[in-house]
Amino acid sequence: KEERDRADKRSALLEVNKLAANYFYYQLRQPQGKAGYEYFRRRELTEETIRRFGLGYANKTSDDLYRYLKSKGYQDGLLKESGLVTLEERGSYDKFWNRVMFPIMDPNSRVIGFGGRVMGDGEPKYLNSPETLIFDKGRNLYGLNYARTSREKSLLVCEGYMDVIAMHQAGFTNAVASLGTALTSRHAALLKRYTEQVILTYDSDGAGVKAALRAIPILREAGVSARVLDLRPYKDPDEFIKNKGKDEFKKRVDGARNSFLFEI
Repeated sequence: KEERDRADKRSALLEVNKLAANYFYYQLRQPQGKAGYEYFRRRELTEETIRRFGLGYANKTSDDLYRYLKSKGYQDGLLKESGLVTLEERGSYDKFWNRVMFPIMDPNSRVIGFGGRVMGDGEPKYLNSPETLIFDKGRNLYGLNYARTSREKSLLVCEGYMDVIAMHQAGFTNAVASLGTALTSRHAALLKRYTEQVILTYDSDGAGVKAALRAIPILREAGVSARVLDLRPYKDPDEFIKNKGKDEFKKRVDGARNSFLFEI
């Protein structure tokens, strides 16, 4: 019985997340979503890319989504467990508002959580769904639902949503990212299921180098060989592709350095 209840709750949470994803996607196309839509266009994303990744916008009103989901008949208890709303004595409000939204999908393309990014200088820059019954940051990789069907023999592992999206848009559909956390041994085990080789495409700054040095032994332990992409003089894959184009990026991918030499 407990197992059945758990399974029912999982499918209810998946339904709520799917509704929320559709809602955010719809808002992006409305007058109130103009700022979000313009943000994506400024980042040079095409219509096709926005649709493929289901990108959306969370309104400025702080209980917009909550009211929408209530109108669909969902109870407070379940909504709280979804991590999409916060319920307090003084009222209920959405976790995400006035942010552009990135739905996070599992390898089977089911929405299990969200990442939201401020469009200006607010903090935190990125906000992720909390861990829930269906969302576990350490077990999921952003973009894996598409990358796993790519014909490439290696996977490109990067830091952020926008990097994954920019690489997919440029034709590198084997890109994935860990979700606002450092690469874990569980991520490595997940990668091992789909590939023998990973190319780390972390930012070229000090933090990116540190992240690569942390990730290499974790991947090695899981039996995945790692190579490291040199993005200099640019900071991240998105910036590199915008400045140098995809052919140059492909050359860098092909010439990625052996992780052992990188460590030395």
